Amino acid sequence: MLAFVLRLRPTTATATTTTTGLVRYASSSSSGSVDVQAPLNFWGGERRSIQPRNTSRSPEPVYEPSTGRVLCHLEAAGAPEVELAMRDAQAAFTLWSKLSGMERSSVMMEAARIIERRREDIAEQEVVNNGKSITEARMDLAGGSFAYTRREPLGVCVGIGAWNFPFQIASWKSAPALACGNSMVFKPSPLTPVTAVLLAEVYAQAGAPKGLFNVLQGGQETGGLLCHHPHVAKVSFTGSVATGKKIMEMASRGVKPVTLELGGKSPLLVFEDSDMENAVKGALMANFLSQGQVCSNGTRVFVHKRVLPEFLREVVRRTQAIEIGDPLHENTRMGALVSQPHLNKVLGFVEQAKKEGATVLCGGERFTPSDPKLRGGYYMTPCVLGDCRDDMTCVKEEIFGPVMSVLSFDSEEEVLRRANDSTLGLAAGVFTSCFINNYNITPVEVPFGGFKMSGIGRENGQVTVEHYTQLKTVYVEMGDVDSLF
Repeated sequence: MLAFVLRLRPTTATATTTTTGLVRYASSSSSGSVDVQAPLNFWGGERRSIQPRNTSRSPEPVYEPSTGRVLCHLEAAGAPEVELAMRDAQAAFTLWSKLSGMERSSVMMEAARIIERRREDIAEQEVVNNGKSITEARMDLAGGSFAYTRREPLGVCVGIGAWNFPFQIASWKSAPALACGNSMVFKPSPLTPVTAVLLAEVYAQAGAPKGLFNVLQGGQETGGLLCHHPHVAKVSFTGSVATGKKIMEMASRGVKPVTLELGGKSPLLVFEDSDMENAVKGALMANFLSQGQVCSNGTRVFVHKRVLPEFLREVVRRTQAIEIGDPLHENTRMGALVSQPHLNKVLGFVEQAKKEGATVLCGGERFTPSDPKLRGGYYMTPCVLGDCRDDMTCVKEEIFGPVMSVLSFDSEEEVLRRANDSTLGLAAGVFTSCFINNYNITPVEVPFGGFKMSGIGRENGQVTVEHYTQLKTVYVEMGDVDSLF
């Protein structure tokens, strides 16, 4: 950001100050005849001067390219100015984002009309600012002839999958990538390496050319090699926030776009006018499907105090009735967790919750099935935690297991504030006289992805075309070529 100070010109010249802070000298219309004295920091709807006490650096001279003279002194905005500008921008966003597209367009169209009216003035300031010719500066503000855009494939894409939905994630990443004209190298989780290669065989049997969809097994080293490879044009990753950050960092070294579908700690709100049957079923589905190993699960269940006892009685009763056992049996409703280390991690969260004051209303223990073949498996009883608080580890961190944390609330304003008080933002649900955002329903026609630290980009839906293509603009000149030379 800049703030300009007036440079005195010869006393024989007559100075005129414009509304934009330009000081134009009538004795000459050439370079060196214009100064700017108004500050160029702008927030809160007006130009602002930098207070000397708010910066530790001395102003630095800025030179007019055409004359080499000192045009102004650069005063960098410090932390106080950044905070003020960010505060105003956040406040403006709250209001602006609620306007309709038509309301916003009226402002943008008026801005375009003002630019057209001030075209010459802006062009002159651009010359002083940049050194380009006035003719070129006017061209910068002019319209074009004819142009169109087209989407083209990126090239070789890398997909890195998670272990909770191995085949589905491989499909979600590869289908739009291939449909847009790309090829893909897919690395499944080393914990679940079996089914992605089945998808590769399916594509081959369907007539895909050799090499269109490839599967490479491995762990962190293999993933790093893929992300750094110079032939890779894009990386799509599903997994934890910590690993997603590493993927993004590796991809950034090659300026490669990424799609990240990361963790969640989603809220489920149950109001006092809810249909209790639907609210209980929704909470169970939002916590215990796939042994709770679902990133979008509604693991923070906020229940209005007036209906909390009824909700807890029914949730605990149904949770205790969940059939645990052989996942290949039709009557089994909860199978095994993915690995022994992960089982230990989930059980550790339950123990930590108890230490922090939560009450285990049911479950949360290692489970040994009666079938001798299953006794070495990774089973636990689904857990409901009561008396939870917002500051507890079980409420703040993603557990990724069959553990439901139940919290109470008094008012809508309160619960909305608490529900949104998270660095993650993958899903949310509300049960009231109707229910919104039922859990774990993910049709491929509907985009899926996160806000905040839950990810970047979307999977599924037509929007994936934007993530697996690049937009090319083709400009067509309808007349003769204008040239300055």
